[in-house]
Amino acid sequence: MSVKADRTWIAVTGVLIGVAAIFLMVLGNPANMGVCVACFIRDTAGALGLDGAATVQYIRPEIAGFILGAFLLSLLRREWEPVQISGSPLIRFTIAFFIMIGCLVFLGCPLRMALRIGGGDLNAVVGLAGFFAGTGIGALSLKGGFRLETGSSPGRGSVTAGLNAFIMPAFAVLLLVFLFLRPSFIKFSVEGPGSMHAPALIALIVAIVLGVLCQKSNFCIAGGFRDIFLLKKGWSFAGYIAIIAAAFAGNVVIGKFRPGFDGQPIAHTEALWNFLGMALAGFGSVLIGGCPLRQLIKAGQGDANAGVCLLAFIAAGATAHNFGIAASPSGVPFNGRFAVLAGFVVLIIFALFCRPKPGAA
Repeated sequence: MSVKADRTWIAVTGVLIGVAAIFLMVLGNPANMGVCVACFIRDTAGALGLDGAATVQYIRPEIAGFILGAFLLSLLRREWEPVQISGSPLIRFTIAFFIMIGCLVFLGCPLRMALRIGGGDLNAVVGLAGFFAGTGIGALSLKGGFRLETGSSPGRGSVTAGLNAFIMPAFAVLLLVFLFLRPSFIKFSVEGPGSMHAPALIALIVAIVLGVLCQKSNFCIAGGFRDIFLLKKGWSFAGYIAIIAAAFAGNVVIGKFRPGFDGQPIAHTEALWNFLGMALAGFGSVLIGGCPLRQLIKAGQGDANAGVCLLAFIAAGATAHNFGIAASPSGVPFNGRFAVLAGFVVLIIFALFCRPKPGAA
């Protein structure tokens, strides 16, 4: 694919993500949260009974849709390539865990950050500054020699790799079974954000289409920011601008554009923690090779390392509510502030010490 084609697909993907988010919001998803990978994984963890927060429990079909869309297109295009778990899985899990913590302190993933900006939420602009700073720190870490992969290259095409690679698509199907059959052990919110959702089948179809587009274009929010620092090019960042522009236009059309800091839906006004939460998410996303959305797409494409990250996101989503870490519109609790600072300490340690020894392969 040519550079021009890459740019076109990334821009088209960004526009359609923004349009789809507004569409799903009109159909029932929370305001300024038409699509949010972090929030939707958190809601799904709650529905599975992993936490007791009754207001954020719903199996979001968008999560399964992203994985399955990427899975189906990669199969059709013969690009599905099983990659078995490798490259310090516990470190990868820990980094992904703290990415999710940062997102839930900010109240949204990098994708929702764009949608919040498009809705007029100026708190998200502060988060954007933090994300930019965090990806810059991550890029400096890569320049300094940070590596998760050590020794031989990840196993590809083996029986073990193939079995690993099928687990996340199978998990996505299982989530859909739970969603549509609604067994008694699955929890669904009757109030709060978890009770607000678009019709499940429509949301699933939209997410599958977006998963196809993201797989086709290799869309990654953190990657777009990272390339500004490492490659001195900004065209891959254009997809993010496209999301904001489409969300802005959509909110204006439906009369939901409300510029300001106060009174924004599912947001808080603590600028420092909006900045640091997204800085932590950006830092970690560069270290593991992709934002939360990109990890879902990679999991669908057969990368079991991304599956490890998805499990970490689920664990962190449950932990954030079980231990009073997640923020709320009233602000960021002490445990949330402590967890973000602890995350920076841990990621900095990894960035300094996860480097090949001189002379090592």
